[in-house]
Amino acid sequence: MFSIRAMTLDDYDTVIELMSATPGISLREADSRESTARYLARNPAMSFVAEIGRGVCGCVMCGHDGRRGYLQHLLVLPQYRRQGIAKALVERCLASLEAVGIHKCHLDVFKTNLAAARYWQSQGWQSQGWQSQGWQLRSDIDRYSFTRAGNDNA
Repeated sequence: MFSIRAMTLDDYDTVIELMSATPGISLREADSRESTARYLARNPAMSFVAEIGRGVCGCVMCGHDGRRGYLQHLLVLPQYRRQGIAKALVERCLASLEAVGIHKCHLDVFKTNLAAARYWQSQGWQSQGWQSQGWQLRSDIDRYSFTRAGNDNA
């Protein structure tokens, strides 16, 4: 059986190790300890880790901009998949967003991360007030990103 708790900066090394070993997850300067500390402080009790025993087996980062929520870096170690851990992590994120009045959430998946794309497309959702047909791949928008010169890895 697994348990879920809020992520703290004490989890940083373990979470980064998990992310580094997971195909499809890209780590950048924005994932540094300092940046992660700012993110967790700005979005308290919105990012989570899943544990089995004393070991971390999954994680997700979640935050918002005041209007929309954002999920990032959801992962569950392969040997613990298909046990409802990812869904439970996402549910905790959605509940934390709803508690602060955020009712829409976005996430990004690299076009090359086919496993993540399959996962999100398979997720119908009816949970704790969030009723949806599931996570929908948007065809009506493109995301553009701007990075200041000299910081290609932000």
